[in-house]
Amino acid sequence: MSVIIVTGRGGAGKTTTTANLSVYFAQKEYRTLAIDGDLFLPNLGFHFALENVNYTVHSLLKNPEVDPEWAIYKHEKTGVNVMPGSTKLQDVIGISPKRLRDIVEQMRYKFPVVFVDSPTGIPFDTLPTFEVADYQIIVVEVERSPIYSFETMVENEINKLKAIGEEYGLKIGVVLNKVRESEDVIDHIIDEITENVGLPVVGVIPFDEYVPESINVGIPVLAYKPRSDAAIAFYEAGEILEEWIFRKIKKI
Repeated sequence: MSVIIVTGRGGAGKTTTTANLSVYFAQKEYRTLAIDGDLFLPNLGFHFALENVNYTVHSLLKNPEVDPEWAIYKHEKTGVNVMPGSTKLQDVIGISPKRLRDIVEQMRYKFPVVFVDSPTGIPFDTLPTFEVADYQIIVVEVERSPIYSFETMVENEINKLKAIGEEYGLKIGVVLNKVRESEDVIDHIIDEITENVGLPVVGVIPFDEYVPESINVGIPVLAYKPRSDAAIAFYEAGEILEEWIFRKIKKI
């Protein structure tokens, strides 16, 4: 079962969401793989302290002879299997993004749960990956979308990303991230998404200073500070996803 995490703009917390939802399922004893599919601006490795490794997803894209297992690293603190990307410019030049689809498809047969951290915006370079995905999570940062302009943001971001998921027959959900607004405003936003857009909101993650701190130490906040506000919210989102999306997957 594979899930693509997307967002309409940078800084919304797409990679943080990918990392922490991966931690949730790993903690629940699912064999979980997180793949950095943001090929030109990869950041997933930083969340798991995997900045300097010998093999990455870019190694596989450049050389089909490289065994994918060489580019998978099990994070000791969380149990998440991670396929990081390379931040080196020479590794990005000349890659074939279309091969990512084949990698994801191959990994689906080895890991019951696969998360793919997708590029920001419309992921033209990695659209073939959507062909082998099952679910799409759209991450939305509410703070930069005040309530009076939220409908415009929905039109410009959520509906476009939703259209891509629908084109490929994916089941789609939304995570609201970095929330600081009052409860009544958030309720209005959730109503807007569920009633007018027709998508379930599977998580509401509050802004939490422990999140950037956790990134700095390379341990996602769900494992780094499990009692923090963001960690609790990610855990609850994971529970919803496990029931909504993964209830048919058997733990191994």
